[in-house]
Order: sequence, then structure tokens, then C-alpha cells
Amino acid sequence: MNAAPADQIRLLDVQALDVRLQQLAHKRRSLPEHAEIESLTKDLTQLRDLLVAAQTEESDTAREQTKAEQDVDQVRQRAVRDQQRLDSGAVTSPKDLENLQREIASLAKRQGDLEDIVLEVMERRESVQERVAELTERVASVQSKIDDATARRDAAFDELDGEAAAVTKEREVIAAAVPADLLKLYDKLREQQGGIGAAKLYQRTCQGCRQELAITELNEVRAAAPDTVVRCENCRRILVRTSESGL
Repeated sequence: MNAAPADQIRLLDVQALDVRLQQLAHKRRSLPEHAEIESLTKDLTQLRDLLVAAQTEESDTAREQTKAEQDVDQVRQRAVRDQQRLDSGAVTSPKDLENLQREIASLAKRQGDLEDIVLEVMERRESVQERVAELTERVASVQSKIDDATARRDAAFDELDGEAAAVTKEREVIAAAVPADLLKLYDKLREQQGGIGAAKLYQRTCQGCRQELAITELNEVRAAAPDTVVRCENCRRILVRTSESGL
């Protein structure tokens, strides 16, 4: 393949822009905000699970408290009715009076026991409510950190994407001036060789694989016509000759 020396050198400009695009893409993928957001999101998921569990417990405890308070109220109302019967004098039988008084005493004990249960449930509910409040605050805090990291990541995206768009446009302009067959070979080699399809020959060393040319290979490059597209024997990349090649 033949191409004017100027077109071959222009290929190095295309290569430099492609390297820059690779760097920008790598930087975009490697932003520290990615790991930060991932870690915070895991924390947020765990906290939300804990919050849901605490809210469920608080709801269950609230129902338990309501039931316990209803039990107390029922016993209290029954005790009031029994006391009213006792005070009314309607019960005259000594045995019935004894039974009524015994029931009132039993209800009083029962009410006391139930009120103790209410207090115990209230204490548990208060503890759970504090837990819910704490977890709610922590969820909000982590979400705020995620929002901040996301905003920083998106701002970095905008900056990197803006530069990438400018570099891509510049590449299109320069690549359009490179012969189609030469550009096709370059793109093929670039895909095969980790993003580097053309390299400068600098001081007898290929800048693609960093290997110094053997004397026989060097002589072949020296003997090649200026418009001959030469390849590195070691890495097979396009080897572009310049005034710094040391030939």
C-alpha cells in the first residue's frame, strides 16, 4: 500500500485523537462517583429495609396498644357497673354480695395487670418510634449524599462528553483527508491492537510496541520509498516515518 508521507503523518494525528477519545471514555467509566454511588445505594437499600421493618413493628405495636387499652376499658366499665350495683343496695343476699365484692376485687386486679401491659406496650412502641425516626433521618441523609454524588457525576459527564464531541468532530475532519484504504487499514489494526493502529518510528524504535527495529528491518525501512506504507515486524502496526525516526 502506498500513501503520501503527509497522509501517513496525518494518520498519527487521527491516532492521537483516538487515544484521547479512549482516555475520555475510560475516565467516564472510572469516575470515583460511580463507586461512591454504588456503595451509598447499597447502604440506602439496607437502611430502607430496616426502616420498613421498624415501621411494620411500630404498626403492629400500635394495634397491640389499642387492643390492650380496649381490654382495660372493658374491665373498667364492668367494674363500674358492679360497683354501681353494690352501691345501689339492689343486691341483698349475703352470698351475692360476697360474690359481687369478690368480682370487683378480681376486676381491680385484672385492670391493674392490663394497665401494666399497656404501659409495657407503650414503652416498646415509643422505642420503636424512636428507631423509625432515627432510620428515617439516616435514609434522608444517605439519599442526600447520593443526590450530591449523582449531581457531581452528571456534571463530570457533561464536561467529558462535551470534550469527546469536540474531539470526535476534529477526528472526522482530519480522517476525511486520509486516503480511504489507508484509513480502513488503520481502523482494522486499531481494533486488533488495543486501540493503536499507527505508531511513529522514533529513534529506530516503534512507539507502538516500544521495540527497537532489528538491523535488517531497519535497512528495509530505509530502502522503502517515502510513500510506501511500512509495518512494524513485531506488532504489525503501521509505522510512520518522520524526521525523528533516526534513519
